[in-house]
Amino acid sequence: MTMAERILARACGRPEVSSGEFVVGRVDTALLHDIFAASAFALLRQAGLSSLWDPSRVVVVLDHLVPAPTAGAAEVHRQIRRDVDEFRVGHFFDAGVGVCHQVVVEEGLVRPGALVVGTDSHTTTAGAIGAGGTGIGTSEMAYVLATGSLWFQVPPAIHVDLEGALPPGVGWKDVALALAGRLGADGAQYRSLEFGGTALRDLDLSGRMTLANMAVEMGAKFGLVEVDESLAARLRGQGVGVDAFGPDPDARYERRVEVRLDRLDPQVALPPAVDRVVPVGEAEGIPVDQAFIGSCTNGRVDDLRAAAAILRGHRVHPQTRLLVAPASRRVLQQALAEGIVDDLVAAGALLLPPGCGPCFGGHQGLLGPGERCIGSHNRNFLGRMGSPQADIYLASPATVAASALRGRITDPRRVLEVVG
Repeated sequence: MTMAERILARACGRPEVSSGEFVVGRVDTALLHDIFAASAFALLRQAGLSSLWDPSRVVVVLDHLVPAPTAGAAEVHRQIRRDVDEFRVGHFFDAGVGVCHQVVVEEGLVRPGALVVGTDSHTTTAGAIGAGGTGIGTSEMAYVLATGSLWFQVPPAIHVDLEGALPPGVGWKDVALALAGRLGADGAQYRSLEFGGTALRDLDLSGRMTLANMAVEMGAKFGLVEVDESLAARLRGQGVGVDAFGPDPDARYERRVEVRLDRLDPQVALPPAVDRVVPVGEAEGIPVDQAFIGSCTNGRVDDLRAAAAILRGHRVHPQTRLLVAPASRRVLQQALAEGIVDDLVAAGALLLPPGCGPCFGGHQGLLGPGERCIGSHNRNFLGRMGSPQADIYLASPATVAASALRGRITDPRRVLEVVG
């Protein structure tokens, strides 16, 4: 079986399942954030329910509208805190702890082989450690909270073989963007996108989270990365409790795609679609008003570290503003300890609280008509960050930092050569 088939077979208590089948699976972790949590709990009340199927498996995180930008948002947060107490939710993380997808991994609330559902499409991020994470709607979440189960159609799988090593100046976001450009925004529609290959031996948790996160941008139901024993041991040493998990040796895939890492250049997704991807050289020179580093895709320590390596000792271009939102409080604390925050702020960056930041267009760093932003987040459709007359370009943290420094889209390798 593929990884997706193994996960759903275990969830529904069967020795095996096949793609195309409809199954009812037991959920291991239910994840809600502040945009939809209050609505889900309200549906439970409307149904006359006063308890959850298993409070220890429910996670609620305030991460999108933090700190609350309006009185309405503050009241929603207040209601969620009441809901958490009333329904005795097992795991609650208030505003400032971080983005929900980052937090559940940091806190050890997802495990390889587990089935995870969340009120956010980027719940696929749990696949970084071999968990089947997928986004669901509010009514579906209310059903899960009440019963602990949900129906699924077992998805076909596409296997992505990652081979070679990344060249200097190229990151895992570039790999994800290159794959999106190759497959298209719907190229993995309701598929399980499963990553393997020899390059996984050197792939850290942060890079895995980027790949799993971006899988949904290609339409994937799951984005799953194989976890071998050597990596599992390394992650356990870092405090992330995981076991090895992967597909069966004779797993049946709909198709296989090979990505040669050593042949990649930094990539840029052009507006207004994540699959309009070109090598950075084809977008160089486009002026940018704003640069953003953060989100559940690329707001981790190594992302901030890559940006600091480019910006250290320099200043952001006077006509470009740089916004940085760490993915979690733990990330912020580590960045502070390493002096990364000092480097970013000294370069002119505006530090935002841990959370989603400008990514989803709710508040903080919204764009006006005619403005351009280059960001390390995951979506660039019209109106995503404010005005539908604004343009959003997606790139790696290194490319974003280099572009902030020059005030225009820039190949980070050019800046690294100067800095080096």
